[in-house]
Amino acid sequence: MYGEMDEYSDLDLIIVYDHAFRSEIMERRHQIAERLGSLLSAFTGEHVGEPRLLICLYGPPPLHVDLKFVQLEELESRIENPLILWERGSDITTFLSKTSPSFPFPNHQWIEDRFWVWVHYCATKLGRGELFEVIDTLTFMRNAVLGPLVHMDNGLIPRGVRKLEKYALNDLEELKGTVPIHNFESCYDALKNTIRMYQRLRHVSEISPKEAAERVSINFLDDVYLERSQ
Repeated sequence: MYGEMDEYSDLDLIIVYDHAFRSEIMERRHQIAERLGSLLSAFTGEHVGEPRLLICLYGPPPLHVDLKFVQLEELESRIENPLILWERGSDITTFLSKTSPSFPFPNHQWIEDRFWVWVHYCATKLGRGELFEVIDTLTFMRNAVLGPLVHMDNGLIPRGVRKLEKYALNDLEELKGTVPIHNFESCYDALKNTIRMYQRLRHVSEISPKEAAERVSINFLDDVYLERSQ
């Protein structure tokens, strides 16, 4: 899709099958994967909400391959147009020509409704000294909020934090400030930087700002900092 394959890229292969063979295909996915090469390990993708996916590692040399088993009509919901390596007949080509890919863009109100609750959550964990939890939540907020907004601000598809080092050079220093070490002061600073960056990037004209939640959560965070710093 992006034309940026390099020596570190993985492969995404889509296997389209007849719905009449669904049970057999699902049961034999590992055997199918084993026939494609030297399979080192494989597991299904429930952890990313995609049970149709079989995540594989082949090698040596090591190569990550995602095998996605779908029925023809399931191709309608896709984020890109795949390159067809082989098909029986022309059903896949015809179906793809009649439908279009669509990449999911973040809903700004969805983010605003949740962001200040996440800030308060981080503040409570900071007050308890649960810094690993704060670090994990900040990582999530960077991936789910800041990264996509930075991508969109630069006219790019919002792919989390993927390749921000390459395409968002003007935002790098600000983003670095949202990455803490396991230290109370560092976690507080990173959370404050996350807040400031979100406030800069959010599209206020397109949302109903949660002003009360914003004010209360920030004040609570600052109170936690002052209390713990004494």
